[in-house]
Amino acid sequence: MKAGQEWRGVLDAYAEPRLGRSLLDLATSAVPYLALLVAMTLALRVSLLLSLALVVPASAFLIRTFIVFHDCTHGSFMRSRRANDALGAALGLLVWLPYRGWQHEHAVHHATAGDLDRRGVGDVATLTVAEYQALPTWRQIKYRLYRSPAIMFGLGWFLVLMLKPRFVRPGSRRRVRNSVLATNLVLALLVAGACLTIGWRDYLLVQGPVLVVSGAVGVWLFYVQHQFEDTYWQAHADWRYDHAALAGSSYLKLPGVLRFFTGNIGFHHVHHLSVGIPNYNLQAAHNGTDRLRTVPELTLQQGLRATKFKLWDERRGRLVTFREARV
Repeated sequence: MKAGQEWRGVLDAYAEPRLGRSLLDLATSAVPYLALLVAMTLALRVSLLLSLALVVPASAFLIRTFIVFHDCTHGSFMRSRRANDALGAALGLLVWLPYRGWQHEHAVHHATAGDLDRRGVGDVATLTVAEYQALPTWRQIKYRLYRSPAIMFGLGWFLVLMLKPRFVRPGSRRRVRNSVLATNLVLALLVAGACLTIGWRDYLLVQGPVLVVSGAVGVWLFYVQHQFEDTYWQAHADWRYDHAALAGSSYLKLPGVLRFFTGNIGFHHVHHLSVGIPNYNLQAAHNGTDRLRTVPELTLQQGLRATKFKLWDERRGRLVTFREARV
């Protein structure tokens, strides 16, 4: 039996999308997000501050929209593959991501998370202590800058979610390339149309702050899903998919309102065990499976503090800070 196969059998009952529930997810994500963008645009006629007051709720619904997009890339949101693909491509325009391009990269992430010998695609770049110490000073500074909160959460969203997806990776398949190019073209047309309709200043004042806030939160969410002190990294020979899911994917225990806006993505250990489970079934899968309820919890405060861990210490078997790496 392949590693993790026994888990897929246990969790198969939860990997059943329900049309009514999926449509409710769509109605409570993309629909209010678009409505809030319109409201922000109209609010600008009254006051910039009134428009900015809607940035946080709009950003929250955009994050929830991304979760629906994410489910579509896994084929877990609708029963029909064509329906997942069509909806995912449309939602990709709202989250500024090419459907096929992100789908491929994210699939690689799931297949390699926690594997020291297969780092580099769809993950947060992480060096071991030995690798970092072997670098020349200028490359150590480069890595420190990359891993700093100011860069990762201040500029990282722009580089990862806005700039990088605009380019086709060398060696990409035709459908991935076409997805990137088509998404870029449609986005350019939509942005141009919006600027011609409401003016480029108003467009930037509405879309810009929402992307900044949702992007920073989104990058942190992705970061904390695998970057915490007692996470899992192993050389490929010793790597196991199910161990990477249970030990290397966080159970981020969030308050109810944050679980709603993040689409239960805090149950990331469940998601990595079975990508076919739609977001609205993740909590039920966790609560209904004895072996899952015993995984360590990561609180919101612990998740925020996890940003201080920068390097994987192979000797200690955990992530460490730069200061700890010198000990």
